[in-house]
Amino acid sequence: MSPSPAGLLPVSADHLTAALAATGVPTFITGEWSAGMPVLWVNAAFERFTGMTVEDLAVLGPNALLALVDDDPEREPAQVDLVAGRSMRRIVGMRARDGRTSWLQIDVTPLPSDDGGAHHWVGMATDVSEYVDRQAAQLASLEVERQQRADLDLIAQTTELLGDLEYPLALRDIADLLRSLVPWASFYLNDDGLQHADGVDVASPPSGRGRRHARYVPAPPGEPSTGPGDAVEGGETLAGDHVQDLLDGLVDGPVRLDLGATYPPFSASGWLSRDLRHRVVEETGAIPRSVVVHAVAGRRRVLGLVVTWHGDAQGEPPATAPAPEGEHVVTVVEVVARRAGTAIDNARLYAREHRLAEALQRAMLPEQADVTGLDVWTYYAPNAEHAQVGGDWYDLLQIADGTVGLVIGDVVGHDVEAAAAMGQLRSVVRAYAYELTHPATVLDRVDQLVTGMRVPRPASLVYATLEHRVEDDTWALDYTRAGHLPPLLLREGTVRLLSGAGGPLVGFGADPRAVSREELRRGDVLLFYTDGLIERRDRSLKVGLDTLVDISARITARDSAGVGEELLARLADAPEDDVAIVVVRVPDPATDDQVTALSPRSRRWLLPSEPASIGRARHAVLRTCQAWGLPDSAAAELVVSELVANGVLHGWGNIALRLYDTGEGLRIEVEDANPAPPVATDGHPNRLGGFGMQIVERLADWGWRPAGSGKLVWARLRAT
Repeated sequence: MSPSPAGLLPVSADHLTAALAATGVPTFITGEWSAGMPVLWVNAAFERFTGMTVEDLAVLGPNALLALVDDDPEREPAQVDLVAGRSMRRIVGMRARDGRTSWLQIDVTPLPSDDGGAHHWVGMATDVSEYVDRQAAQLASLEVERQQRADLDLIAQTTELLGDLEYPLALRDIADLLRSLVPWASFYLNDDGLQHADGVDVASPPSGRGRRHARYVPAPPGEPSTGPGDAVEGGETLAGDHVQDLLDGLVDGPVRLDLGATYPPFSASGWLSRDLRHRVVEETGAIPRSVVVHAVAGRRRVLGLVVTWHGDAQGEPPATAPAPEGEHVVTVVEVVARRAGTAIDNARLYAREHRLAEALQRAMLPEQADVTGLDVWTYYAPNAEHAQVGGDWYDLLQIADGTVGLVIGDVVGHDVEAAAAMGQLRSVVRAYAYELTHPATVLDRVDQLVTGMRVPRPASLVYATLEHRVEDDTWALDYTRAGHLPPLLLREGTVRLLSGAGGPLVGFGADPRAVSREELRRGDVLLFYTDGLIERRDRSLKVGLDTLVDISARITARDSAGVGEELLARLADAPEDDVAIVVVRVPDPATDDQVTALSPRSRRWLLPSEPASIGRARHAVLRTCQAWGLPDSAAAELVVSELVANGVLHGWGNIALRLYDTGEGLRIEVEDANPAPPVATDGHPNRLGGFGMQIVERLADWGWRPAGSGKLVWARLRAT
């Protein structure tokens, strides 16, 4: 009889036994651990839950309760408690009478004994299936959320990589990201044939020869096929070319490609399966059974494929699901494939439009011709950020021996329409300049033609000719102006506006054009310019012109490039319109060798990508070294010759040449539109050349960096 609180009836042992038997919680009593914990008694709830009596459990022998447990990951730690005679609690999976598995919390406690040993144990099983299921659902939800975040992060990283397709390994890096989901992934691009791709050469346009991998061999006429798209040839079953169907856009995909099947000759599926068997084995060591192929689709056609291998290898049971990791893998790969297709298509479209614009711009950009007997420097910078050409232009034409034509003009505006009008005017002036030469006659004919052409934008220009007199080695300037700002004549520290021969804008000249003449002396400098050099919103054009005259009077440079650099440094730091400048200087042997320390120690030229530019660059660096008093002009000539020659040979578009006096040596920079870096080689096999960068290395420290859509190569001559 157990004690009871005051006022309550005492509880007897019979009462306790009856309570254990009647409780709805499965309860059992076992013998000691050393005897295998035989089950000595169970209550009715235990029998209802397990469907087994004490006699049934006795048939199972020692440790009979363990036979009922399906899942018990902590069995060994629990047994340690039982051996030591301590109470034990754990959650286990147990088969119920109806065959389902329930999760039970088992509490086993030793019953007190006179000797203190654990001879009998009482256990209770509480059904916690609802709690376990709820916890499992929460964990599954958290795992789904974690996987979604990981997938979104992968897609975000992919989008970032697709934003820079000029990086040559962009597709390889994206495939590496996908390998966090699948054992292996890679890209293939299709342009008249599939090809494994680590990146996208956006500078190389598609050939346009078609989307087929190669010649397709259909099923022979009259022979049955073993399935949709399959063919039979020579008694051998050939699998259908489903990869080609994907490339043709006949199916949306993804499709599973069996790498052990036999495919028609020259088929896309056959070629891809052979390449994959070799590539996957080489990179993973496993022999793949099949792969999943996704289409990389552009706007109008499939551009390539993303191939993923999900780990099924030969010698293992074939995979029955597209991805053992779940549908989310296929979904993520599909999203990456779509984004890659859009990005590649956009990059190629932009590159195609850029090449077209660049070709048109190169055709219209002004180029400096070789001018015998004069020191000439030119500069052009459009204000439009989206184009390399605007409405300003200039031309220098070697019309005949001793006769040079010069034109500088300005079409209103600096957009594409202004550039188109400029191109028309430039062609007209060029044609008449070579035919008629005399400024008034040329401009009269231009007026007549432009009136009939209906050029949509008004334009101004100055056309001039310089004639060399051999008998006294002097030059004469004849010029006429059509609404353009007057040129400047710089002579021995004084500046004079050449404001004669003025007239209306091009196309509005009803009367014959006038011509003015200037006799030039040695050392004279002529400055032709457009209004972008001096015009600003915060001042009138007259104030800008007065500023130009004042600055020109203080120029100290003794070469045309130095004069131009001083003007740019002081006036064109923030232009608000297109700027074109032509500086012409009559050489003066008496002063040309004098060094001017005050002029800006930098020079720049824009040269066309043609062999003649190599000689112009050498002449430019020689004159600059003389003007700056720099030694080793021969080494500088050699270095600039090699760098410009590389730009002409391997680049395209115009070549920018810049020279800087760093105080520690001459720095030469050459920029072209080819992004490929220069490489020092040991010459070209079986032909001359290939030693250019080795020559540069011996004479200078050099390097390169990306610049715009191309590269900039620099070299600094070593002091001797």
